[in-house]
Amino acid sequence: MLGGSSSLTRATPLFSFFTRSPLFFVCWDSFHASSRALRCHTSFIMRPVLNKIPFSVFSMNRATRLSTSALPATSSIHESSSSSASKISNKSKKKARQELPETLLRHKINMCSKNGNIIEALRLYDEARKNGVPLNQHIYNVLLYLCSSSQSAVDLAGDVIDENVSIVGLKRGFEIFQQMIIDKVSPNEATFTSAARLAIAKEDPEMAFELVKQMKRFGIPPKLRSYGPALIGFCKKGEADKAYEVDAHMVASGVMAEEPELSALLKVSSETKNADKVYDMLHRMRISVRQVSESTLDIIEDWFKSEDAAKIGEENWNVDKVREGLASGGGGWHGHGWLGSGKWNMLKTQMDESGMCYSCGEKLVSIDIDPKETENFATSLTRLACQREVKADFNQFQEWLQQHGPFDAVVDGANVGLVNQHNFSFFQLNSVVKQLHQMSPSKRLPLIILHRGRVTGGPALNPNNKKLLESWEKAGALYATPPGSNDDWYWLYATVSCKCLLVTNDEMRDHLFQLLGTSFFPRWKERHQVRLSVSRRGPSLHLPPPYSIVIQESARGSWHIPTVTGDDLGNRREWLCLTRSRNTSNLL
Repeated sequence: MLGGSSSLTRATPLFSFFTRSPLFFVCWDSFHASSRALRCHTSFIMRPVLNKIPFSVFSMNRATRLSTSALPATSSIHESSSSSASKISNKSKKKARQELPETLLRHKINMCSKNGNIIEALRLYDEARKNGVPLNQHIYNVLLYLCSSSQSAVDLAGDVIDENVSIVGLKRGFEIFQQMIIDKVSPNEATFTSAARLAIAKEDPEMAFELVKQMKRFGIPPKLRSYGPALIGFCKKGEADKAYEVDAHMVASGVMAEEPELSALLKVSSETKNADKVYDMLHRMRISVRQVSESTLDIIEDWFKSEDAAKIGEENWNVDKVREGLASGGGGWHGHGWLGSGKWNMLKTQMDESGMCYSCGEKLVSIDIDPKETENFATSLTRLACQREVKADFNQFQEWLQQHGPFDAVVDGANVGLVNQHNFSFFQLNSVVKQLHQMSPSKRLPLIILHRGRVTGGPALNPNNKKLLESWEKAGALYATPPGSNDDWYWLYATVSCKCLLVTNDEMRDHLFQLLGTSFFPRWKERHQVRLSVSRRGPSLHLPPPYSIVIQESARGSWHIPTVTGDDLGNRREWLCLTRSRNTSNLL
């Protein structure tokens, strides 16, 4: 009967490495067909197994209830005894829960994950199955993660583990995933991602892609890490069309590729001599990557050195259309394809303070930010801040800002007062405030954001500092954020709201700022952040550059690629300048 199951006729590469057994396909189809029932089943198996709690716990609870119910409620002694008994009871319950086989297994498996010990994790898994200990989604996911990570596992001394461990991890990973399906434990995004990584370890990107497609059948939105194995896998095998298919699926799912994915697509496009796709990937990097890493730069250089890059290009382009493209795109790119002909001249160079290339003499432009994007950014920022801060506190700040603003600049007081200092320096902060005051078009003091603790204690108690704080407060230029708040939300919101400069050396790379997205935020930061350096002569302000630090394509067909090298106040950034000897005749 199983051999005639219709599920066999629908078998896809998704199952090609798990098993040829019809039973597996029947289990999968049954699992998929009853996802709601599965969720109930999953929640059931994750409940505490009450009959495994020691009998003494129930006896003690019952005795406690009987003894306390018989005592007068008005007696403080009796209340104390009742409270004490309750604490003992709760402690016993907690201890009983901690001693459940499932709880102990979870703890041990988590430790294996922390230490990267796949061998011990697999031993615990086999022992649990032998003893009938129920396995939940979390335990299965940790096991799958360890198996999928075993290909690059190292021991505590940093040595590569025996290859047999990788082979065992790969084999057992597929078995564990199959068992999870048979046990009807509902998968999540992490489950599918680990399974996709196992597929890539088997050099089967087709299967990895099928796993991503299956996620939607379960109502699970794929993440970038879900697509990565399939996309990178196809690129490594040189299957460009398949890689483009995965990329299109990502775009349709609203998942934005980042540098590793775009770099892989760029490389496979270059290797397959697809000049149009190379052009497309460079522009996508311009939007989401902006400054490229050394590994990506190597791929770009290899393309421009190639004979295919020298052959491709329009010699007689429409100058007006190219200029229109530059204007409509906000500057820095035109989107009309490769211009010019012949070999590319390639030099690593720098820009002067105005954005003039030391190599070719072209001047980079400042790319416009869409006002609608800024508005959406401010809305998103407000929503996130209200979710993570006490809403009443943040709303109060918004009202205060509306009453006292707008400002020409906002100062991250804590950051500025500590640059190159062991202790917070009001003198240094005041020096920056004075410089901004002199630069201000409206001749207003900047808004200084400080935590309330900085305003009421420590160096703030010094008479001179206290007088300074009072003068700022009187001028409506100081806002003290409440205890427990995160200053970052306040100074960032104020800067966006006032559309002004922000003085801080905070690189804004942590989790908080990642919530704001990877596309618009770097562009906004580049246009608004003022950085600070301190020398014996005092603090110096470094205003935003008058050009955008992003891949730029000129009307003459040349390219300038910014790298991450030299991205600090002491060294200018390194750029890759790419020009052709025969790409300017139409513009002269």
